[in-house]
Amino acid sequence: MDGSGDTPITAAAPAYDGLPDSRVVGRHGMFPHTTHDDIARINFLAQLNRHLATQVAPFVKTAWETRAEPRVRAAEGRAPKDRHEVRKALLGDPMFATWSALRRMTMEQRQQTGRWVALREAETLAARAKSLTEGDPGLSLDPTLPIPRYVSAVDHHCMAGSYHTELIPGDVSAGANYDVGMFITTGGLLGRWSDGGGRAIVEWVKREKPDFKPRRILDIGATLGHNLLPIAAAFPDAEVIGLDVGAPMLRYGMARAKALGLTNVRFIQADASSLPMFEDGAFDWIQTTMFLHELSLTSMRAIFSESHRLLAPGGVVLHVEQPQYTPDMSLYEQAMRDWDAFYNNEPFWSTLHEIDLDARFIEAGFAANKLIHDKVSADARDIFPAAADDTVEDFGRKAAWRLVGAEK
Repeated sequence: MDGSGDTPITAAAPAYDGLPDSRVVGRHGMFPHTTHDDIARINFLAQLNRHLATQVAPFVKTAWETRAEPRVRAAEGRAPKDRHEVRKALLGDPMFATWSALRRMTMEQRQQTGRWVALREAETLAARAKSLTEGDPGLSLDPTLPIPRYVSAVDHHCMAGSYHTELIPGDVSAGANYDVGMFITTGGLLGRWSDGGGRAIVEWVKREKPDFKPRRILDIGATLGHNLLPIAAAFPDAEVIGLDVGAPMLRYGMARAKALGLTNVRFIQADASSLPMFEDGAFDWIQTTMFLHELSLTSMRAIFSESHRLLAPGGVVLHVEQPQYTPDMSLYEQAMRDWDAFYNNEPFWSTLHEIDLDARFIEAGFAANKLIHDKVSADARDIFPAAADDTVEDFGRKAAWRLVGAEK
């Protein structure tokens, strides 16, 4: 009212630039049922994640510039020497402690929420997956496969049992949990089917290699195949193989692919550090998406070497990851990105992002003049039209990545 008591005042409401409701995520035939309360929790945690990234994290930087860094300079008589010194200085600041504790809490509650949804109907989901995949040669599991220590020893990003633990016969609960939880940590930035990484790779390949017609494609560390399926859809004449050590992920992934109508995909349980079942030059395209940071130096060397053996002449290896720590990245940003190594159960994260990946490719047999460096990013405007363009630094939450790899 305008004060006179009888004249309504009209004003345009501010445009909403927040996250979409989680129910806009695609519901394929394997997606678990989510109740009203599940959806409320998922939406709350996704909103809190974005709030921490866009509204709280900038104050951590202010705290660093006005309190923590001056303390380092006063105590040491110099600027911080590396990201580790920055991180240790931040540990004593209440702003960083608040941001870090809340961010860790969102990861723990993401897993609790997704795990509850998956476990509540674990038997139903397992039966549904069996009905879609039983007898299908596209799913190949190896119950005798030793689980590598870099998987078995860590509950990655707070996911109880990591990718491989089986709770019931035919278990798919790890895959269902992962599928539900991706919206929480990305807030829709990966798109309707949480496949932004795969779509970004397809866009890059179509742009940079327009005449490329791969016969066989290998996706290592495929989990539930969310990044594999857009590749399979874009190259329907290719055989696309998703490789992982976790049987629950592979069962769910194959059933998910069948539910979405993709027929040129296979899911195989195997350790990518040694793949004797494939002949030399078996693949025209080998890739990973946000996988390298969950390895170890030994396993990464073996996987790079095996990728070189398996890659056909003229083929390409592509790895999508968060940016490496380079001299042009501030020590503060490096320290903030290192958060996942110390507080998100990603022990190899810090090491991976500081090493010389080019040297590792060359060590594996790739030529120095064949190395690839580029940027890719997921376009999630289908469900995240406004916030998808958010330019606020959030140290890993935005779907913008580095692309590294090599041609042969």
